[in-house]
Amino acid sequence: MGVADAINLKFTRYDTPFFYKTMTTTKYLFFICLFMVCGICHAQNSVQNSDVYKKRVLETAEIDLLSSYYSQDGNNAAVTGGRGTEELTDITGTLVISIPINDDDVLTVDTGISAYTSASSSNINPFDKGFADPFIAASGASRDDTWYNLTGIYSHSSDDRNSIWSAKLSYSTEYDYSSFGFGGSYTRLFNEKNTELGLSANVFLDKWKIIYPYELRPFAPGGRGLNDFLFIENTITGNPDYNPSFNVLTDENRNSYSLGIGLSQILSKNIQGGLLADFVLQQGLLSTPFQRVYFSDVADSFIDDFHLADDIERLPDSRFKVALGGRLNFFLNEYLVVRTYYRYYFDDWGINSNTMSVELPVKIADKFTLYPSYRFYNQKAADYFAPYNEHLSTSLFYTSDYDLSDYNANQFGFGINYTNIILRQNKLKLGLKSVDLKYSYYERTNGLSAGIVTAGFKFVVD
Repeated sequence: MGVADAINLKFTRYDTPFFYKTMTTTKYLFFICLFMVCGICHAQNSVQNSDVYKKRVLETAEIDLLSSYYSQDGNNAAVTGGRGTEELTDITGTLVISIPINDDDVLTVDTGISAYTSASSSNINPFDKGFADPFIAASGASRDDTWYNLTGIYSHSSDDRNSIWSAKLSYSTEYDYSSFGFGGSYTRLFNEKNTELGLSANVFLDKWKIIYPYELRPFAPGGRGLNDFLFIENTITGNPDYNPSFNVLTDENRNSYSLGIGLSQILSKNIQGGLLADFVLQQGLLSTPFQRVYFSDVADSFIDDFHLADDIERLPDSRFKVALGGRLNFFLNEYLVVRTYYRYYFDDWGINSNTMSVELPVKIADKFTLYPSYRFYNQKAADYFAPYNEHLSTSLFYTSDYDLSDYNANQFGFGINYTNIILRQNKLKLGLKSVDLKYSYYERTNGLSAGIVTAGFKFVVD
């Protein structure tokens, strides 16, 4: 999927403004970085006393500081059943520290914080202000959310550097969702390192905090129905006898199991190719509890301009995904490289898609590279998708999430990379190795558009 497809619309309760949370995120990353740098310096001093020299997998510790700003807009919000504002902004900060434990082993710690404001998810409860409208953001607690992630990876290389294995642990959390993951990989190099075969496997054990659209909650077991305060304080127009047949979810878990296989081959002096295959099995709660669905065969009920939900999104509790792809890179000369990529994807929900991309790194100076890029994506809709107010109540599964619809997407990008910058901070023993800046614009044929700005800074520890 594209850049916008990576954003999950969830919500949480925060009393502080979004800007304040963003500044807090920045301070949090800074102090983590300072603490880890001190530890790195100590670790390096402890391993420099080895009597036997062997070329290290990683010569010195490296620190990557990554940040991004993402903004999107559209009129097909899944929270409001396929229509309504998709306006969203996201600010992300990531710190990645790679530490050489010895000649053969490297420990990598990846921590990130993502804070966003979503007009769409604010409408989980659109009735907390004067007028309810799917195209206007509500002012409630579900407007903002913050996601936290911590990942640790330990990798080991054989003496001849032809075998590499790694183990990974990860944990992420936000207001209504948490995830624990573990996995590993094995890479083998053959043919004087001209051929590389890789195998990876990962497991993610996730859990939802189930939260339903506000107007459906009174119709859950034990609810007061139309005697609820919401309906007493507001006038229902259209069909005044609003009475959805609403069944609560019982499974709060989502488990994902993935297997990846990759083969890379140097085909000639100037050509490198690769084949990739990924297999993913998901089980458990695969629908999003707060996304509304509207039925064409049920009379419509409204409060103000807001259509009251007929039900929530319901999808099968199992999904099998397959992605098959290939890369081909052409090193035309010392100034220009052509990187191409193709992937075909399909799953048992009826989605199939094609992804094609090209990137053209152009070296315009010894330390200065420009890399324009283009990515095309097209997708066939899931079997269970229908637009706003077009589902039938007799169906077993249904969604109006346009991420599962039929669409084409284009993404245009332009990046700048500057390497080997000589800039050192003696007190912390840091050297700035590279700076990477990139802007991408993404648009779909169903009306969603997005832009993302990313910045990356790589440091080495003396």
